[in-house]
Amino acid sequence: MSRRFVKDLADGEVLEEVYLVADKQLRANRNGNLYIQMDLRDRTGVINARLWNSTDAQFRAFEPGDFLLIRGKVQQFQGTLQVILTHFERHEPQKIELTDYLPHTEHDVAKLLEKLRGFLRKSGNSHLKALAECFLIDTDLMRAFSQVPAGVRNHHAYVGGLVEHVTNMLEVADRIAPMYPGVDRDLLTMGIFLHDIGKTRELNCGRVFAYTDEGQLVGHIALGVEMLTEKAAKVPELTGEPFPRELLWRLKHMIVSHHGELAFGSPVLPMTPEAIALHHLDNLDAKVHSFVRDIREDRNSTTAWTPFNPSMSRRLYKGGITAGQSSSHTLDFEG
Repeated sequence: MSRRFVKDLADGEVLEEVYLVADKQLRANRNGNLYIQMDLRDRTGVINARLWNSTDAQFRAFEPGDFLLIRGKVQQFQGTLQVILTHFERHEPQKIELTDYLPHTEHDVAKLLEKLRGFLRKSGNSHLKALAECFLIDTDLMRAFSQVPAGVRNHHAYVGGLVEHVTNMLEVADRIAPMYPGVDRDLLTMGIFLHDIGKTRELNCGRVFAYTDEGQLVGHIALGVEMLTEKAAKVPELTGEPFPRELLWRLKHMIVSHHGELAFGSPVLPMTPEAIALHHLDNLDAKVHSFVRDIREDRNSTTAWTPFNPSMSRRLYKGGITAGQSSSHTLDFEG
């Protein structure tokens, strides 16, 4: 019997399957009774599961990153599918096919890397071209760059997500660059490549996407600046001259300002044409990806709207529903 992937689950289905635990929490209901809430995943998506009337011992019997054989029933709650569990037990990882559980970019990573190298190596600035080469010849770094997600939960949260995100941005920048002659195309290209480079050390791409200790303590922005400083120091080995100070400042500024707002984690606001262009390209690719993903993954065909997304503070419009079905309840924006 073939496995039941998350994307194929249906309301009312009795389920017995193995999933990867992405997260778990022990909570109490209004009566003070404990229940376990967990996120179960495979390569097609994530579904929330709950075990009512549970115990602390049951909660401590497994950890995120474990595989669980679960039994339960799929039900729809507030427009979203969830699993009400009746039983779970740990499942030996040697007995599973890991590729069934790790979400992965739909693109060919080797081709994405080839495009990336092409954009970086056509730079007309010899210093930037040499800097790019210092990164590209670091095989361990580029292996991590091709594997880590762009985020743990938000956009491009899958194996190969970062290289897909960056390559998308480079493609868009290449198309719009002729419309903005005041933006240094070579500088913008390098800034796009570097803006999330720190995520190669911030994020762990194992069974569960998580933050490394270094990433949790330092963050990808500071790590990115540190990595840039280290590679810039190696440029004279290729060019025979120091990397220009102002050029280095401009690149560092693009990394530290790319979130665009102080409230969103940038220590400074964008202050150059290339920095503001980078911020909006980054935001465009991330937001469009998140919208498309939420609409595509919502399997509730009874409404034209996705469930309320707290991180976006909104529902998303999917389009008209089948004729004859009432959509009045879709206007309920109670979050």
